[in-house]
Amino acid sequence: MSGQWLARQLGTSPAPSTRTWAGRRQGSPAARKEGRHCLSRDSSLRSRRQATRRCLSAAPHSPARPRMASDAPATLPVQLAEQPRLLKLKKMFISKFGSAPKFYARAPGRVNLIGEHIDYCGYAVLPMAIEQDILIAVEPVKTQVVQLANTNPLYLDFSTSVNNIHINKTKPVWHNYFLCGLKGIQVELAEICTKTERYVGTEGGGMDQSISFLAEEGTAKLIEFSPLRATDVRLPSGAAFVIANSCVEMNKAATSHYNIRVMECRLATKLLSKAKGLEWKKMLKLQDVQAKLGVSLKEMLTIVEEVFHPEPYSVEEICTCLGISLEELRTQILSQNTQDVTTFKLYQRAKHVYSEAGRVLEFKKICSEAPASALQLLGELMNQSHISCRDMYECSCPELDQLVDICLQFGAIGSRLTGAGWGGCTVSMVPSDKLSTFLTNVKEAYYKSNDQRLALEKNSLFATKPGGGALVFLEA
Repeated sequence: MSGQWLARQLGTSPAPSTRTWAGRRQGSPAARKEGRHCLSRDSSLRSRRQATRRCLSAAPHSPARPRMASDAPATLPVQLAEQPRLLKLKKMFISKFGSAPKFYARAPGRVNLIGEHIDYCGYAVLPMAIEQDILIAVEPVKTQVVQLANTNPLYLDFSTSVNNIHINKTKPVWHNYFLCGLKGIQVELAEICTKTERYVGTEGGGMDQSISFLAEEGTAKLIEFSPLRATDVRLPSGAAFVIANSCVEMNKAATSHYNIRVMECRLATKLLSKAKGLEWKKMLKLQDVQAKLGVSLKEMLTIVEEVFHPEPYSVEEICTCLGISLEELRTQILSQNTQDVTTFKLYQRAKHVYSEAGRVLEFKKICSEAPASALQLLGELMNQSHISCRDMYECSCPELDQLVDICLQFGAIGSRLTGAGWGGCTVSMVPSDKLSTFLTNVKEAYYKSNDQRLALEKNSLFATKPGGGALVFLEA
């Protein structure tokens, strides 16, 4: 399965044992609580755009305070006759299990506008939920068996006892993402989902889960951590955001790239702390170093230049810098899936994180102040972000770089990779009056030049706008 999904699967259910059919738009089904039947409804991006939106927006909350992790997904009574996607999902559930679901859940896809690979370093990010989503139909049952099904026949049915959940980190399958939720649904959702993703081997930071729960229609969000909170960021008018899939798949739960980057940031944290006389053994995130030193992001970039050399660090050199043995490094610092890595790039990763954190704050500032040149300024920040992701964090790929170049060539004000990288999607900010021409030209230049891409084009290129967050639907 691809790790470059536009929909992240999240949701909740209070029932101890259930059946669930998880309805997906693109991606795989969501985390649900103990045993249940799950039917996942998989529909194309085009049909997602056509889907009714009346039932997809979260109940509003007061803009006077940030949304917190404790703000649970809204519950919305709906008339299924007015919701064709839910009605279709119900019929498929009944056909599959012989009984009707008791409730439905919806979680949106998301796109990160800026702030890549810095959430797990402790820094704020700026994503928005999109209109495309995942739907899940759920029925509590009295057995201790969870039964999962997906409307896409490519994803096979699965069942297991809730008392014997086994997740194979080396084999990414769609139901693993449901099972990791089962293993960790004991505390507040937005925070626990960050932790439960690690059951599939991904050392993530929390952005995906947070925006899925805290999003609101019509606004992006500045997501901050410790404590988790979300603040509205009103995007300037006059531009649309376009998602373009590179058609290159990279599953971050099944490859080492992502987790190596997490570890490089952790090692950079340790070495920076040691060099500045801090208690390095207690320091885990690059943001911790800045907070302890009490300096600005700009000053942290200067410190990075002073402390690190650009050449990769061997494990032996890291041990020497920290005054520990190789065994101590492997048992006390390195994660299980980075034990065999022999060199780490610390200078480049730290430089990206501190500069990207600064770009996020500048992006929010521009949106708040709304100068006449706001679109151009935001576009430049997006372009700088992609360059840093490509050159400093090395999480791009040739196809993403090509797609970014094509988008800029045909009128995007700013364009960058979004998500983990090494494949997946770009997000571009395009003047509204150029949108139609832009979509036509990008389709011609990127998708029609390759048969494999052309076959996926209908589901790979679309304009979107900020959508609402996770919802639980009850049939009225």
